[in-house]
Parts: sequence; C-alpha cells; structure tokens
Amino acid sequence: MLPCKIRPKSMPTPKLATAPLKCAPFLFKPNLKPSSLVDPIKLLKTSAETKNLRLGKMLHALLITSNQPSQNGHPVFQTNSLIYFYVKCDEISVARQLFDEMPERNVVSWTALMSGYLHNGLALEVLRLYRKMVSLDGLCPNEYVFAIVISSCSDSGRVEEGKQCHGYVLKSGLVLHQYVKNALICMYSRCSDVDGAMQVLNTVPGYDIFSYNSVINKLIELEYLREALEVLDRMMVECVVWDNVTYVAIFGLCARLKDLKLGFQVHGQMLKSDLECDVFVSSAMVDMYGKCGKILYARKVFDCLPNRNVVSWTSIMAAYLQNGYFEEALNLFPKMEIEGIMPNEYTFAVLLKSSAGLSALGLGDLLHARAEKSGFKEHVIVGNALVIMYSKTGNIKEANKIFSDMIFRETITWNAMICGYSHHGLGKEALTVFQDMLVAGVCPNYVTFVGVLSACAHSCLVQEGFYYLNQLMEQMGIEPGLEHYTCFVGLLSRAGLLDEAENFMRSTPVKWDVIAWRTLLNACHVHRNYGIGKRIAETVLQMDPHDEGTYILISNMYAKARRWDGVVKIRKLMRERNVKKEPGVSWLEIRSITHVFVSDDNKHPESSQIYEKVGELLAKIKPLGYVPDIAAVLHDVEDEQKEDYLSYHSEKLAIAYGLMKTPTGAPIRVIKNLRMCDDCHRAVKLISKVTNRLIIVRDANRFHHFHDGSCSCADFW
Repeated sequence: MLPCKIRPKSMPTPKLATAPLKCAPFLFKPNLKPSSLVDPIKLLKTSAETKNLRLGKMLHALLITSNQPSQNGHPVFQTNSLIYFYVKCDEISVARQLFDEMPERNVVSWTALMSGYLHNGLALEVLRLYRKMVSLDGLCPNEYVFAIVISSCSDSGRVEEGKQCHGYVLKSGLVLHQYVKNALICMYSRCSDVDGAMQVLNTVPGYDIFSYNSVINKLIELEYLREALEVLDRMMVECVVWDNVTYVAIFGLCARLKDLKLGFQVHGQMLKSDLECDVFVSSAMVDMYGKCGKILYARKVFDCLPNRNVVSWTSIMAAYLQNGYFEEALNLFPKMEIEGIMPNEYTFAVLLKSSAGLSALGLGDLLHARAEKSGFKEHVIVGNALVIMYSKTGNIKEANKIFSDMIFRETITWNAMICGYSHHGLGKEALTVFQDMLVAGVCPNYVTFVGVLSACAHSCLVQEGFYYLNQLMEQMGIEPGLEHYTCFVGLLSRAGLLDEAENFMRSTPVKWDVIAWRTLLNACHVHRNYGIGKRIAETVLQMDPHDEGTYILISNMYAKARRWDGVVKIRKLMRERNVKKEPGVSWLEIRSITHVFVSDDNKHPESSQIYEKVGELLAKIKPLGYVPDIAAVLHDVEDEQKEDYLSYHSEKLAIAYGLMKTPTGAPIRVIKNLRMCDDCHRAVKLISKVTNRLIIVRDANRFHHFHDGSCSCADFW
C-alpha cells in the first residue's frame, strides 16, 4: 500500500468535449475537490472501529488519488487518521511506514503510533518513540501521551522511568487528568510498588472505579489485606459505584480474610444494586463462602446460577475440597460433563487434590491420564497437583518422575517435592531437592523450610537443622513460625535429646500447641523416658483434656512398663471425661475398589481366607525372630489372649488381603487412621522380607516404606 503522501506523477489535463459526459463527472474533474474530505475520514474512522481492513485500504487509495498538495505541504490530519486505522487493524508496520514518511508531525501523530505499539505488546518501542518525540520534534507531551508512556512503563516493568514521568506530570499539572491518574495507579500496582500506588491515591483527588479496582486487586494479590480494607472504606465513604470487577475483588478480599460478616454485607449490597450478577461474580461468591467454611451457602449460590461455565463448576469443587468434602468434589465432575462443560487445568488440579485427600491412587491415575489426553499435563498447576497427589497416595517414585519431567517449576512445585519426600521419611532425598532448588535460583519460602526442617528431623541431622533454623532462614528474611519450631523439637526428640527439647520448648517465646507437645511426648514413649513423658502429658492434658492421642500414648507407656494400675487410671479418666478411643481402621484399594478392615473384623466376604493368610504369615516370620509384643495390648488379660488381640489388627488384615489379591512383585499400599502399633510395625518389617514385597503403610503420623525387613522411619514414628 502506498503511503498517503505518494501520488501519481502529474499528467497534462485533457481537453474536455463541449458536451461533458454525465456518467463519470468525478474522473474528469481532477482539480475539483470532493464536497468534503470529512466523509472519507469519517468512513475511515468507522473502518478502524470495525477493523474493516479492506474498506480502509480502499479509502486510503481514494485519498492518494484525490489529494492535492496543501498549502502546508502535507495533509497531517489525513495521515493521522490512516495511522489510527492501521493501528486498530493491527497493521503496525504500515502505520510506522506512514509515520516515518511524514515531513511534519503533531502530537496526535505520535500518540496514534505509540498507542499501536502499546496495544501490540511493544512497550519498549513506545519509550523509544517518546524520547524521539521530545528530542527530535521538540513537541510537548499531553495527558494522552503520558498515559500511554506510563502504561508502557507498567507493561515493561520500568518503574524508574515511570517515576520520572510521574514527576513531570506533577510539575505540569497533567496528573489531574483521569487517564494519567489511572495509568500511574496501574503502573505502581503492576510493579508491586504498593507505597507508590497508595501515595498517588492519597495525594491526587478524584478517582473512578478503574483506579480503585487496580489498587485493591494488587493489594489483595500481594497480601496487603489491611491496606485493601482501608481502600474499601474509602470507596464506601466516597460512594463510588461498584462494577463487576469490584465485586469480584471484594469477595476475594473477604475470602482471604475469611470474614463471613463482611462477605454477607457485600452480598447484600450487590443484591440491592442494579448490577447484573455475571458468572464471574457468582463464582467469586462461591469461593468466598467456601473459604469461610459455609459450603451450604456456596452450593446455594451455585445452584441458583442460570448459566454455569467451567469457572463456576471449578469454584464449587474447590469449595468442597477446601472444607474436606473430597468425595462430593469428585462427584460433581461427571455432572459438569453432562452439562457439556469441558474441564480446564484448574478443574483437574482440584480433582487431583481431592483424590489425594481420599488417598485414592486409582482415581488419581485415571485423572492423570485424562489430564494428559486433554493437553493439560504441561500446565504447572496440574504438574503441582500430580506431585501432591502421588506423594499423598504413597507413590513417591511417580511423584518424583512427574517432578523431573516438568519443564517449568515454581516454588510450589519444589515445596511439594521436598515435603513429599519428607513425609515419606526420605530426608536425604528431600534435602537434595532443596539444594537443587537453591542452585536453580528459586527463592525458598515459609513452607519450604517446614519441609527442610522436617527432613532434617527424619535424618537426625541436628547441626544442619540448627543452621537452617538460625542462619539460613534469617539470611533469606523468613521469620520462623510454630511449624518450624515444632519440626526442630521433633529433630531434638528423634536424636534422643529430650531434656534439650523440653528446655527449648519452655524457653522459646512461642505459643506452643498440642501437636508440638505431643511430638515430645511421642519421643518419650519411643525412648522410654517415662519421667519426662509424665510431665509432658500433664501439660498436654491441661491444654486439651479431650486429646485422645495423649491418653493413648500415656496408656502405652504404662503398659510397656507393666504398670497396669496406671493403665486402669488412664482408662477411668477417659470414661470420666467421655473420651473414647477411635477404633483402628485400615483400607487398601484393589482394582478401583476400596476394602476396609477393622481389628478382629469378620464382616469381609473372604474373612476366613484372610485370617488363614494372617496365620500363615505369622508362622513364617516367627523363625526370623518375631515375638508378639504383648506389652502393646492395653488390657490386663492372659498373655495368650493378648497374642490373639495383636494377630488381627486392621493393618495385618489389610496387608494379608493385599498379598492375596495383587500380582507378585506389586507394591501394597495401606492407609490407617491411627498410629501404627509397635507389634504391627515389627511384624510388617518381617513380612516384607519373607514375601519380598514393598509394603507402604500410611498411618496418622507418616508413611512407612517396608522393604526387605526394614522401614524408612528407622523405627521412630
């Protein structure tokens, strides 16, 4: 396409006949202008707005053939209109050609081209043009130019250049223009300069809803929740009319704060307004009620939606997931597909985490295959969910394979792998991943060091734990919290430094919870230090008189010491306080069917064969040194009866059934709701040896990998 200034060479005017032709008068009157060039320019503007490239090119040709040299030498107005048209049609190279061939330009010329580069993602080219505009043409930028330049600083992360522009518009008074204010707010917000954004908001009067949305969204994203509430209060005082984006942001703020009262108020205001509640606002409401623990309200909002998209379905699934209703979240998936809604990467992430919550490895495998077939495997959020799912369902090797195959990893990815290894008792592997994370230049966060200190505890690395807690975390600006200190107590306890662990807890100014004290109590049980154990148990029961786990640990300690009077005392205390021991339940999944076992269970259809298999296994391991640990039985009965109690614990029944029904060499994965007892732990180690099987048991504390007569926990759990 020829630029506007290019015209055909002048040709001699032909002599007209005495009777002019009426069929084409325009062609024979080249010196006569059309009635007005406003009409083609208006059409050109319409072509730009509708992105009608073909019509615009025809108008460009018309302008080329019809224009005559103006008195000033060039029709700047027409060329600016053409630049605007080509910019709107994403023909930025043609717009630049027109611009470069203009002998004279005005501010509109520069603004039109800069706008094109900005909207085509070429922010740095905008900044280059701005410098040329000031230095070469000596033009004074107006508010539109600065709005574009500041937006380019925002897109390119050039906050320093943006601050320079801020200074100029302050001196020139252009900061009072709405375009400039919005651009400054957006620039500081996107560059995570919260102080800069708040300074603009607080010093320059008069803002529209776009400015408030920009600020409040960034404050919420960066976890500046108190400042976000201040902006919300200001919006209420100024009676700013909210739009859909505002409601999505404010519901998100309520969700982050878990402030149900504020959520109710915002919901009520929305109902009173004339706002049309779209699917995004409704999904934000579902998310808010879910995060505030009101799953029934979330479901009510969801059920009232006339139109539901993948965002709505994923939001309600996530609400069920966050409240521990894993099965309900998974049951929504087929209903979503019945409505013809295709899942996206976030949907698969929620479903995979729900499978992890149920320890449903078979279902997780199916979802993995479905996500891969749908093309979402490479999405980092799906990769993270797969690592978490395989870690929590006991397949740590597959979790590591997914992790190793991921092209892009974020902090959550590294944390999932570190914590996964740590939870499986593979401390050295977890620390190796942590070192790889540092080499990759990924910055650890609070969660990372929970996994790292837990890994140190599993590997009994006391000096390394001291270094990570007291030096490395401080160097990285991460303040230790209760979880870190609890891991460190576990590290000292595992190393047998019980006095040091107790002194550390009593001297550290931390509000310790029951879990931390019970960590030390469990160590007293393992190391058979009943003096400290009794003292710690009293502390725990003062904090929570109904903590079932503490009563069981005390009973176990008394039973091991053959102090049956102490066992009777604890059981009496439990009755008085109405504390009931949860029955031991174990389950495993075979061919997508979950089989559940209770101690001394005879309800399973194949219970007689299972009992026979248990007897066969116990007979095989006795020559290897297995002696039933009758001290673990919390009943004062004859020793023979105690052996019967031990023989048919739920995990033994589940493992026996797994050996009966799974192929030779396949790993057996069992889940148990309580802590594994000492006798079962010793027996399963030997069963893994005589059967040459990998047996993975996840109890209430951790994963146990039994193989060839040993366990990954090194007999400390």
